[in-house]
Amino acid sequence: MTEIDFYELLEVERTADDKVIKSSYRRLAMQFHPDKNPGNHEAEAKFKAISEAYDCLKDPQKRAAYDRFGHAAFRQGGAGAGQQQGFEGFSDIFESVFGDFMGGGRQQRGGPRRGADLRYDVTISLEDAFHGKTETVVIDVAANCELCEGTGAKPGTSARTCQTCAGHGKVRAQQGFFVIERACPTCHGAGQVIADPCPGCRGEGRVDKEKTLEVKIPAGVDEGTRIRITGEGEAGGRGAPAGDLYIFLHVKRHAIFERDGTNLAARCPISFTTAALGGEIEVPNLDGEVITVKIPIGIQSGKQLRHRGSGMPVLNGRGRGDLVLEIAVETPTKLSARQKELLQQFRETETGEECPASTGFFDKLKGMFGE
Repeated sequence: MTEIDFYELLEVERTADDKVIKSSYRRLAMQFHPDKNPGNHEAEAKFKAISEAYDCLKDPQKRAAYDRFGHAAFRQGGAGAGQQQGFEGFSDIFESVFGDFMGGGRQQRGGPRRGADLRYDVTISLEDAFHGKTETVVIDVAANCELCEGTGAKPGTSARTCQTCAGHGKVRAQQGFFVIERACPTCHGAGQVIADPCPGCRGEGRVDKEKTLEVKIPAGVDEGTRIRITGEGEAGGRGAPAGDLYIFLHVKRHAIFERDGTNLAARCPISFTTAALGGEIEVPNLDGEVITVKIPIGIQSGKQLRHRGSGMPVLNGRGRGDLVLEIAVETPTKLSARQKELLQQFRETETGEECPASTGFFDKLKGMFGE
């Protein structure tokens, strides 16, 4: 019988972390689940194979054994057989050495598992990030079956304790050097057996459902901000607690403003006359306020002017960042005859002291060539 590598079954690298392995398993399990492939024996066999692979790789001790010995680690008489069995397995070794120190005692394992967490991505504008908003999200989620109230049993009946594992959800078997703990083959880890399954959910206790939620997005959120909504993930199996829903926020680029932490930055073009003579300009901000900014005489392109307290709100805090304007002096491209005449008159009165940077630059060039 050909034994397919567990990592290959789950379509992950051998160096994959627990999160990647879990994500790949969930994707494949949904693809090959018998309920989605009725009558397809190949899909059913694939589902069982990937479930066995995940059952091994999700457990650090089992995964370590598999990485070292492969499938032989789980066969009677496999690698390491004949060596002295001082403990029942790696978990027993850990509990024997560290159990008392960590609080002692073997914990009850098995039973219905908590529902999976879900992720939902929301894209908002910079204005929404500034003011905050309430976003309506619609998600497809595995929710508790209303007919059986999540128990998986037909109304009027109840589940009974699994006789194979005595309700623990796991069984142990001696396999070579190791004593391996696996999900009970009878109850599949639930610890209970349903003799008369609910017709609404086929004994799963959960059904696919579309759920609409109102999510409050606070003012001051940024790209990548995560909002956790407790208990709005997938329902747990047969009455177990639900997982959580995580909202990941993405902020669209703004046509004018850029964000730098709690500061807002913008490139602000001004006329060359305003730059030369100074003055005031009015800048509309994200909150609708029109900010008056004083322009000092002789300001140059690239100079930054800061207006305190006019930036983004501090998330879950008080105050705001600053508004930073980077000045860009604009040279006129369309001049009337009168404007050209006035500029010509100005040029005739120039002494070189009006623009010391440009005068100094050309003087340095002349010095390089000995002029």
